[in-house]
Amino acid sequence: MIVLGIETSCDETGIALYDTARGLLAHAIHSQVTMHEEYGGVVPELASRDHIKRLAPLLAHVLAEAGISKEAIGAVAYTAGPGLAGALLTGASFGAGLAMSLGVPALPVHHLEGHLLSPLLADDPAHFPFIALLVSGGHTQIMCVEQVGAYELMGESLDDAAGEAFDKTAQLLGLGYPGGPALAKLAEAGVAGRFKLPRPMLASGDFNFSFSGLKTAVLTAVRASALAHQDQADLAAEFQEAATEVLATKALAACRQRRLSTLVVAGGVGANRRLRQRLDEAGKRQGVRVCYPALALCTDNGAMIAFAAAQRWLAGGYAAVEQQRAGGFAVRPRWPLQEL
Repeated sequence: MIVLGIETSCDETGIALYDTARGLLAHAIHSQVTMHEEYGGVVPELASRDHIKRLAPLLAHVLAEAGISKEAIGAVAYTAGPGLAGALLTGASFGAGLAMSLGVPALPVHHLEGHLLSPLLADDPAHFPFIALLVSGGHTQIMCVEQVGAYELMGESLDDAAGEAFDKTAQLLGLGYPGGPALAKLAEAGVAGRFKLPRPMLASGDFNFSFSGLKTAVLTAVRASALAHQDQADLAAEFQEAATEVLATKALAACRQRRLSTLVVAGGVGANRRLRQRLDEAGKRQGVRVCYPALALCTDNGAMIAFAAAQRWLAGGYAAVEQQRAGGFAVRPRWPLQEL
């Protein structure tokens, strides 16, 4: 079965075609970074309007790339949450309408489940069960994954997510939007250790996180004196060291506790090179295989939505799918993954 995936939860419009027999056929992403850059963050109304503008052309593009007609689509999957309400509604309404016109099911997908399963799209995918470190946008969580649909939350951020902390720290350093990649680039020119930043909850004995104090420590350093460019680079490097040390240490501790030898890392922060280096080195020492999605699939994308829907479909996870044939749809801007 060919599944069309639609992702519009925030500021990327993603469309993809996944075949349960042949794998990923085609995918395309339009990023709104340039549009939101002058505002220093995502403007929800502008995001929604841009999704409307991009969906049909991206659909035509992936159909042409895959060399199929829309009549070959067997199901339409869309991100139903969590995310920005207006942005979610654009993808859900487009997907439900298309599904109705084709007479195929419309399948709602949890955005974080898409990220969680995205490393399984790799040529050499992870195998169940595994520990997952989800570092996507406003979410930082450690999950124990037994199989598709069986997710146990082991720990999460009690305040700022890692991605938010990266973005806010970048803002404090006067960097552009999006802040995470800009901070990582600046950190490459810096020397960690010159500034001393805390490693919040590193020894808390659980798998929860807290990054607001780390961000406040950066603010204190910025306010203490005027920072030259090299000072900023050193502070960025120390921040990155602190954040990635906490993330890597807790994720691998979860592997030890559950005696699992596979760690899956997913979400935008999963593209951070220093985090990958830490996890790979520590994982090798611990005998843990660390799996990532392709860099192009770390950000929000339609491929992960199509894939997650296909896996749930194959596992019989859409018991109420007949309701979707009638054209109804709903979105959930707030939707805990453990409710699946």
